Amino acid sequence: MGDDSEWMKLPIDQKCEHKLWKARLNGYEEALKLFQKIDDEKSPEWSKYLGLIKKFVTDSNAVAQLKGLEAALAYVENAHVAGKTTGEVASGVVNKVFNQPKARAKELGEDICLMYIEIEKGEAVQEELLKGLDNKNPKIIVACIETLRKALSEFGSKIISLKPIIKVLPKLFESREKAVRDEAKLLAVEIYRWIRDALRPPLQNINSVQLKELEEEWIKVSSAAPKQTRFLRSQQELKAKFEQQQGLGGDADGGDDDEEEAVPQVDAYELLEAVEILSKLPKDFYEKIEAKKWQERKEALEAVELLVKNPKLESGDYADLVKALKKVVGKDTNVMLVALAAKCLAGLATGLRKKFGQYAGHVVPTILEKFKEKKPQVVQALQEAIDAIFLTTTLQNISEDILAVMDNKNPTIKQQTSLFIARSFRHCTPSTLPKSLLKPFCAALLKHINDSAPEVRDAGFEALGTALKVAGEKAVNPFLADVDKLKLDRIKECAEKVELVYGKKAGGAAEKKEGKPITGKTTALPGPAGDKETKDAATKPGPLKKASAAKPGGPPKKGKPAAAAGTGGAGPKGKKGPETKEIFESELSIEVCEEKAAAVLPASCIQQLDSGNWKERLACMEEFQKAVELMERSEMPCQALVRMLAKKPGWKETNFQVMQMKLHIVALIAQKGNFSKTSAQVVLDGLVDKVGDVKCGTNAKEAMTAIAEACQLPWTAEQVVATAFSQKNPKNQSETLNWLSNAIKEFGFSGLNVKAFISNVKTALAATNPAVRTSAITLLGVMYLYVGPSLRMFFEDEKPALLSQIDAEFEKMQGQTAPAPTRGISRHSVGGGDDGEEEEQEEVGNDVVDLLPRTDIGDKITAELVSKIGDKNWKIRKEGLDEVTSIINEAKFIQPNIGELPAALKGRLNDSNKILVQQTLSILQQLATAMGPNIKQYVKNLGIPVITVLGDSKNNVRAAALATVNAWAEQTGMKEWLEGEDLSEELKKENPFLRQELLGWLAEKLPALRSVPSDLLLCVPHLYSCLEDRNGDVRKKAQDALPFFMMHLGFEKMAKATGKLKPTSKDQVLAMLEKAKANMPAKPAPPAKASSRGVGGAAPAKFQPASAFADDLGSNTMESKPDLKKAKAGGLSSKTKVQGKKVLSKPSLKEDDDKSGPIFIIVPNGKEQRMREEKALKVLKWNFTTPRDEYIEQLKTQMSTCVAKWLQDEMFHADFQHHNKALSVMIEHLESEKDGVISCLDLILKWLTLRFFDTNTSVLMKALEYLKLLFNLLSQEEYHLTENEASSFIPYLILKVGEPKDVIRKDVRAILNRMCLIYPASKMFPFIMEGTKSKNSKQRAECLEELGCLVESYGMNVCQPTPGKALKEMATHIGDRDNTVRNAALNTIVTVYNVHGDQVFKLIGNLSEKDMSMLEERIKRSAKRPSSAPVRQAEEKPQRAQNMSANASMMRKGQAEDMSSKLNQNRNMGSHPETTHTVPREFQLDLDEIENDNGTVRCEMPALVQHKLDDIFEPVLIPEPKIRAVSPHFDDMHSNTASTINFVISQVASGDINTSIQALTQIDEVLKQEDKAEAMSGHIDQFLIATFMQLRLIYNTHMADEKLDKDEIVRLYSCIIGSMITLFQIESLAREASTGVLKDLMHGLITLMLDSRVEDLEEGEQVIRSVNLLVVKVLEKSDQTNILSALLVLLQDSLLATASSPKFSELVMKCLWRMVRLLPETINSINLDRILLDIHIFMKVFPKEKLKQCKSEFPIRTLKTLLHTLCKLKGPKILDHLTMIDNKNESELEAHLCRLMKHAMEQTGKADKDTEKGASRIEEKASKAKVNDILAEIFKKIGSKENTKEGLAELYEYKKKYSDADIEPFLKNSSQFFQSYVERGLRLIETEREGKGRIATSTGISPQMEGTCVPASTHTVSSSIGNTNGEEVGPSVYLERLKILRQRCGLDNAKQEDRPPLTSLLSKPTLPTVASSTDMLHSKLSQLRESREQYQHLDLDSNQTHSSGIGTTLASPSSAAANIDDLKKRLERIKSSRK
Repeated sequence: MGDDSEWMKLPIDQKCEHKLWKARLNGYEEALKLFQKIDDEKSPEWSKYLGLIKKFVTDSNAVAQLKGLEAALAYVENAHVAGKTTGEVASGVVNKVFNQPKARAKELGEDICLMYIEIEKGEAVQEELLKGLDNKNPKIIVACIETLRKALSEFGSKIISLKPIIKVLPKLFESREKAVRDEAKLLAVEIYRWIRDALRPPLQNINSVQLKELEEEWIKVSSAAPKQTRFLRSQQELKAKFEQQQGLGGDADGGDDDEEEAVPQVDAYELLEAVEILSKLPKDFYEKIEAKKWQERKEALEAVELLVKNPKLESGDYADLVKALKKVVGKDTNVMLVALAAKCLAGLATGLRKKFGQYAGHVVPTILEKFKEKKPQVVQALQEAIDAIFLTTTLQNISEDILAVMDNKNPTIKQQTSLFIARSFRHCTPSTLPKSLLKPFCAALLKHINDSAPEVRDAGFEALGTALKVAGEKAVNPFLADVDKLKLDRIKECAEKVELVYGKKAGGAAEKKEGKPITGKTTALPGPAGDKETKDAATKPGPLKKASAAKPGGPPKKGKPAAAAGTGGAGPKGKKGPETKEIFESELSIEVCEEKAAAVLPASCIQQLDSGNWKERLACMEEFQKAVELMERSEMPCQALVRMLAKKPGWKETNFQVMQMKLHIVALIAQKGNFSKTSAQVVLDGLVDKVGDVKCGTNAKEAMTAIAEACQLPWTAEQVVATAFSQKNPKNQSETLNWLSNAIKEFGFSGLNVKAFISNVKTALAATNPAVRTSAITLLGVMYLYVGPSLRMFFEDEKPALLSQIDAEFEKMQGQTAPAPTRGISRHSVGGGDDGEEEEQEEVGNDVVDLLPRTDIGDKITAELVSKIGDKNWKIRKEGLDEVTSIINEAKFIQPNIGELPAALKGRLNDSNKILVQQTLSILQQLATAMGPNIKQYVKNLGIPVITVLGDSKNNVRAAALATVNAWAEQTGMKEWLEGEDLSEELKKENPFLRQELLGWLAEKLPALRSVPSDLLLCVPHLYSCLEDRNGDVRKKAQDALPFFMMHLGFEKMAKATGKLKPTSKDQVLAMLEKAKANMPAKPAPPAKASSRGVGGAAPAKFQPASAFADDLGSNTMESKPDLKKAKAGGLSSKTKVQGKKVLSKPSLKEDDDKSGPIFIIVPNGKEQRMREEKALKVLKWNFTTPRDEYIEQLKTQMSTCVAKWLQDEMFHADFQHHNKALSVMIEHLESEKDGVISCLDLILKWLTLRFFDTNTSVLMKALEYLKLLFNLLSQEEYHLTENEASSFIPYLILKVGEPKDVIRKDVRAILNRMCLIYPASKMFPFIMEGTKSKNSKQRAECLEELGCLVESYGMNVCQPTPGKALKEMATHIGDRDNTVRNAALNTIVTVYNVHGDQVFKLIGNLSEKDMSMLEERIKRSAKRPSSAPVRQAEEKPQRAQNMSANASMMRKGQAEDMSSKLNQNRNMGSHPETTHTVPREFQLDLDEIENDNGTVRCEMPALVQHKLDDIFEPVLIPEPKIRAVSPHFDDMHSNTASTINFVISQVASGDINTSIQALTQIDEVLKQEDKAEAMSGHIDQFLIATFMQLRLIYNTHMADEKLDKDEIVRLYSCIIGSMITLFQIESLAREASTGVLKDLMHGLITLMLDSRVEDLEEGEQVIRSVNLLVVKVLEKSDQTNILSALLVLLQDSLLATASSPKFSELVMKCLWRMVRLLPETINSINLDRILLDIHIFMKVFPKEKLKQCKSEFPIRTLKTLLHTLCKLKGPKILDHLTMIDNKNESELEAHLCRLMKHAMEQTGKADKDTEKGASRIEEKASKAKVNDILAEIFKKIGSKENTKEGLAELYEYKKKYSDADIEPFLKNSSQFFQSYVERGLRLIETEREGKGRIATSTGISPQMEGTCVPASTHTVSSSIGNTNGEEVGPSVYLERLKILRQRCGLDNAKQEDRPPLTSLLSKPTLPTVASSTDMLHSKLSQLRESREQYQHLDLDSNQTHSSGIGTTLASPSSAAANIDDLKKRLERIKSSRK
């Protein structure tokens, strides 16, 4: 017994592995109890048993095994990790359980297998069971079959895949064991129950006796559809439904729908093995088929017939075979052979199914033509063939061919074609038979039902009847509008007899479903317009035009039947109901008209119509108009009335008033009556005649628009334009074209006959009158919006001058979208208009493309040309290709009929001569453009071969192929490419080039698709093999494409597809899938305008390799170029490797024993290169549970280039003492080799992670000591860890937090603390969070504590991904087994509670009662009041070094401000993500909506008004908001502060002015009370967002609202501005505003300052001044980094936005100047890296060239000034701040900074010695060198019409500056008039300027002083101030000089009291003073004096009187009044020295 007690003490898992079976038995029993007891399926307990479960089931002792099986079953049922054990356990069950004699064991084994299936592991189980069928032991086989049968019977055929089972069934029937055969029979019966007759073909070859037995069994199977009775975990809803039905007594009806869904219809075809037949064709087949003797041909065909009898054929290249068979069908004289060949084609089509689709287009026309044969057996064979072929393709693809045959003269062909159409329609559904297809078919069939041959008529009726049944009356009726009653009845009768293939729905039902299904699937339809156009149609909302004239492109007159709607007016098209009868109104005689008119018009009116007195005629018109206005639509005789109007004098009326009335009446009649085209023809001539009339033109246009609305634009436009061009009057012509431009915008483009217009436009372009030409070009611009670039092709032969005008017009239209049509939606529409709109929409896109007239080039593709292209001699082949090129070029747009060309071109794609391959590719590209969407039908046989060319070894050939594929895809959409197996076959080829190009292409195209064909799944296995390809680029591309595949197929399907991989590969691929899942983009929404900026939020470091696409995602909606970084990564890597090797060779030569040199060698860009390699997976990613040898080896090789060899030997020595030695050396060299350490930092950290896995404590201690020193150094250097460094180090450091030794734990915590100084806390958080999941309880506890510290120091924003998720995660540890972990979790949450208040409970969600009570207890004990300023604590922490305060504050901002290079992604999220933590839900939603009108706000820049700013110096009185009693919520500040504040803030954005004012007053009140103000902390962004939303609301809504009292608005403004000023006086709160919010705030404020409507208000001036003051506050008090960043982005946006006013940008720049002036004080608190990143982005968007093109040169100067100032303040150190820019070398910024630094170095020496002289010398040089150029430039300006004033102003400035400049020579050559004009101009300017001491700007921002180089009135700069380098000098240079001057004058010692509060703010120039003449300073000084006197008696706090606004402060604020005279003298001296 002693032994017993030994094992009794062991833990359960060890008992289970014990060698004694009793111990194991006991272990299994206890394990079983344990498994049943654990209720958390994710409990860590489960993981302990992962490796043991297999042993449970394979126990060698039978008794123990039984218990083990029970325990295993419980495990599989309850553990969430059980899935990982599937393979091994199932295999154990099969091999070790199924052979057991005990029945119980077998049962349990089966149960385990079924349980695995239930937990979604069906595939693996099935695989093991099928393997079991090959076992030698029959017992095992029987058990496997039985298990499969049970699984199928319980789970159904959806989950158990039948194909592999059916494959092995026949083999089982042949078994020698009866038991196996019987079990197989039962299985066959079970399978039959699920798939019925689909099982017959695979079993047709088994023993006939067995087959007979089976048949008998099958008959007994009940006919009720089987149901799934057991459900997967993911199918719980289904299970609930099923149980509910069982409960209701298995109510069959209720389950109806489910049943259909539950049993997928299995297609027998799917279960068959494909047979390869091409190789089995007789060797001489192709000779025989051409043989003269028909018997030989017959033999050949019979051989094929035998082969194609195989029901499923392997895919391959059947082109030649099909061609041969087609030839027999088409040309063979022996009808018997025609029938035989047709049978062969039918067999091929049936065996290949969809794969035959690519040949369908070739064969269909031939078969249809052949229907002329009379013999019934031939006809029948042809029918079978064409029906089989139809199933392999779509009606869309062969519609062209069918329609072409419909007009054939032979009645049999017509009859058989109609019958074929009828049969085809039966296979369609409403969605596959859209109106775009119905329209041409119905038109053709209508001819057939009127045919003279009865059999043709019958066939036509049958086809139309079928269409009616399939698509429903609503869709077909419009096309049957003019079919007489008898025929209509006949069609309906046929419709009733039709049996549809897809279900038994009657026409009515189909009809109900109409409308929606069609539009719902627009993108999925392969409509002729291809995907692109269909999307366009979807982007243009609103009902599009009703006109759908017969066949687009034909003259619309034929379209009358199409335009008329259903007779009953059913559905939306009924809007045309009443017109139907009248559209064909016959012309009435004048007598009839008079009668009809007399009936409705007063007698006097008719008599006076032709009176001689104009007044009587006018009176008559007035009566006429009244009468028309009162008439009912039904009783208005339109034609009669318009004929009356046309009666003499008619349109020759001489009095314009009468004429205007007349035209107005025409418009009225057209609007109010049922106006027919006949009536329109009466008036159109007259209208066109008056269109050019100055007085009557507008009325004529209105009348024309009204007629267009009544008779549809296409018809009206054609009439009008034709009339106008038949006249000679150019005014009429130009006005007609103008009218048409507008009409197209209003009515949309649908149905217009482009061809007709183009010929008229060409006539107009050739007109001599410029107005006509201009109008024509404008019209072309409008057409371009709809037709796109293809329009230009028609005008390529115009004169270059004209063409350039046309191009300029097109350029203007670029990027604009066509407006939604506003007219042409009939006013008298019946209800349900929506459906109509949607249907219409679908067509418009198609029409536009089809309107282009296309040439048929079929006859030019001769056999001779085709043979040329295939010739042996390459020169002749080239000739052939050249001919093709010229044919396509001539035709421009072609029809899809191109004869034998595709086959010929396909052959050239694999030509041995690469030049020809490229030429063929360019032809194919041309072909795509020329053929348009119809190119679809050639995708399979021409497009896919182009993809094969992507595998070419030559780069340029691949590039050409890619361009071709893109050109095709643009026309066809992606659906055609992805359908079928072709693409997967290409990907299967192991060609690295092909794979990487194809994957790259897919990665570019897939994200933009909204749906993809299911065939995409076929590519997945090959995608997986690419992930493991030996070529790195292929792997990279495969990884990039992975998320996009997943986006369409879903993670489940992708994961399922890994089932077939090897276990090692499977794990790797699954890991990649998990990564991709995290990065998976959302499917694109229905097309809306894509935002051009990236997607927000940087991906955490771990996902970097795949996350490059996240950067891309945003951009690829606009431009699908992959990210620059990605593109470069490949290219750079190879170069850098070479460098690496060179560097390696040097040190290794001399440093064998020499230890004197540096230990770290700096390799330029080495670190970046390593990161790129890791990202591209060229090296292993540093990610492991324990370091394997390959990681150590890899690190060794990476270090070899940059670590001294001797040190490396120490570092990688086997003995730990050497490691200690290495660490000592590294500590010694740490200070001396900072740069080296930083350049190798990633490697050092990786090496240290290896040390963490050492067992030796001394090494660990030493490593931690080194780390502490290292991180101190890094934080002094202001270095930030990169993502790569962090992710390969932090997780391993966190492992050490759980070390048992206290000392080590303490050290690690200290290091973690320091980490936060060099890596954002918000990014640390997820790593530490990951650490809490460890098995080590100490580690869990320490990590939780660390999380608490982070929250305490940095506030809630560190919690990632959201506070809610993070807290839920932490809270799970409250229930941990370990006491310390529980405590740590509770303490952490209490910490959060202290920071965040009661909201914590909401974020945590539901806790168990026990946990909740523990938490509440702990919170009570801690009894802290929630402090609301976590920020403060962070500032108080002593260890945060002083120079890091900027950093700390930056990190506090949470992830939005992380030093991640993804900063700009957050930008366009409008506000920072962190705001979402505190904003309540309801509030957020509005936010999104309002953010979306961002665009519109900008566009409405009001015209600017010039202000008078004389009173700007009056003291500012901020309108006091009327203070109401603060609402009671606020008094009890601490009860639930956060939510109260949230509530009040949400009211700020209210649409009700009073609510908003009340909320603002409350917030103002809180802010004014010091003790309460801090409650607002954390809510600042939210408050500012609410405020600027309110500003937007006022701007867009309230200001425009006439009813609103404007005083209300002023009140609201004053409240908003007041509370914001209060807020921005509290510095700690002001600094919380984040970049995005500040950007929007500044945008709002500047927009308000420019709002002319505000000025018109009584107190408007006052409001604008307050805003001025507020802006100054915002600039001074906000976080300087954030505001600078915001201004830069705002400037960038305003320069980009075309609608933005120049004034707006100017104000933004003034703000920036102001910031530049503050820089000397603020530079240390600014995060320069971020600002430089912003400037880099700015320079990327606006390269120098682009900036120079700006109208104003301010932007470039502003940028230069900013950079100059930064350089001056930081010196060369500034170049260390470019860390956030990805590839610095390419950044313009770095180059610019280097130039500045260089320049500064040169200048410093000279400048100090003699500043003034230097200044004047530089200027003199510049002036001499440039005088002539400058003056020449100025005179050129004066001479030009547009710039005269500007030129004069510049000349004046110039003369003033260089008074001795000689302008005589320039005046001498000009006329007397010009000379006097110039002198007059100069005098005028002089009086203007002298008269005003200052020039008022137009904004109310600041008086621009005369001292400024930029007089606001002229917007030009007097002359560019040059220095020796020819570069412009920024103001900072002059400010610097001024400082030196001031020092010499002793100005710095001015006493503080003397300084008036405002002078500092007033009147210092924004740009260099020295640059403008010194005289100007006088006026400035006198102003200073005035302003001083003004303000000395104003006792105003300088804080509130920054009235003079932005951009006017001086760099040094100490301009004391006392020393003004001194300064004056000094300046006098400078002046004299200059002379």
